[in-house]
Amino acid sequence: MDEKALQLELQSKVKKSLSPLFLKYHLDFSNLESILKWKPIVLVIGNYSSGKSTLINELLGQDIQRTGQAPTDDSFTIITAGGVGEGTQEIPGSTLVNDETLPFGSFKKFGERFMSHFLLKKMENPILENMAIIDSPGMLDSVTEKDRGYDYMAVLGEIANLADLIVLMFDPHKAGTIKETYTAIRSTLPEKSGEDRIIFVMSRVDECDNLSDLVRSYGALCWNMSQMTGRKDIPHIYLTYAPGEAEPSDMLAPLARERDQLMTKIKSAPSFRVNHILEDIDRQVNELQLVCEAMSHFSDRGWQLFAKTSKVTFLCSLVVLFFGDMLIKAAISYPNETLIAALLGGTVNTEHFILPGCLVALTVFLGWFVFSRFVFSGLRKQCVARSQDLVVLDSEYKKNLWNKMQGKVQDLLAKATTRELWAGHSRNFSKIQRFLTRDLQSYYDKIR
Repeated sequence: MDEKALQLELQSKVKKSLSPLFLKYHLDFSNLESILKWKPIVLVIGNYSSGKSTLINELLGQDIQRTGQAPTDDSFTIITAGGVGEGTQEIPGSTLVNDETLPFGSFKKFGERFMSHFLLKKMENPILENMAIIDSPGMLDSVTEKDRGYDYMAVLGEIANLADLIVLMFDPHKAGTIKETYTAIRSTLPEKSGEDRIIFVMSRVDECDNLSDLVRSYGALCWNMSQMTGRKDIPHIYLTYAPGEAEPSDMLAPLARERDQLMTKIKSAPSFRVNHILEDIDRQVNELQLVCEAMSHFSDRGWQLFAKTSKVTFLCSLVVLFFGDMLIKAAISYPNETLIAALLGGTVNTEHFILPGCLVALTVFLGWFVFSRFVFSGLRKQCVARSQDLVVLDSEYKKNLWNKMQGKVQDLLAKATTRELWAGHSRNFSKIQRFLTRDLQSYYDKIR
């Protein structure tokens, strides 16, 4: 199946089958909707002198972005193809966030200051027909939200979540020492994107004086990477340079093939698109399933207690039906004839059931009051305190998901009412399971 057709089919299937459940359990579906929209995205990030714009210009074969040693662009710039004959167009951020065909609606929350640093460039370029490239402001060493006017890391995380490939660039002179780079690698990117979507690049290697200088810079970057990631196994770092700006040398000759591999990797981003969509759907639906599993088990426990309370209430109702009016007659000499006496004397009529019926109704009401006010309330407090007992955490994957979703479950439990008994959580849980094991698996099979 064509990848675009498969993406549209996935979008329709998820929206129809799962969006009502995301809403029901108060989970954010807009993120998943955004991922399903539009085209493959490559995000290029790094400090201001890392060669981001140079790489983009070289990749597209056009001087699209300004380049230089000093900061030249302080905007998140989306570069993609326009219509034939339309030439180059620039669309401001305020328009982008209000275009429902684009996946940027959630960016409104970052405010007007951000939107003035957010734009889309359209141009004729064959590489951009099925891909968008996002150039980003250079990362800095000491900066606050007040300095930029918006939360840079939050914006970066939001875009990283949409991206199919993230190119993180370094230059030999600042090999990973930038504070924002540390935050991005340590927390923002791992939370918002899979590790397989990130490639690391050290550019401008032609500026190293000799091979020894290059080895020193590469070693410093590897050391800093180990500190930032907390891992000893360092991912592959591409070494590259701009051939139009570099002087030919024996040091650069062996890197030409690696530079070509990097360009091929970036251009192949569209082929990752459907697989990444499936990964994101898989993760978010598993989060939904975990929340639903907890609420389903909570509902089951509620039904068990409701059954016990109903049994006691039923027995009490039988007692007051036949003997309640006898106790009242003994206290206030009313009614003239009790229900039991009327049954034994064969004189029973509807009037004999009025008082016993009222007593039964009062007993049922008291039973429901005790259940809702005390029994159910006690169950709710117990489950909030020990919410982990509501789910089966039989794998590290589920344990990691639970760490993320436990707070959401506790919020739902704290607000739960007796209506949860009739909310159909078990039915919803089965529906989600069918989607994961049957529908989603069938899409994985289609892309193999």
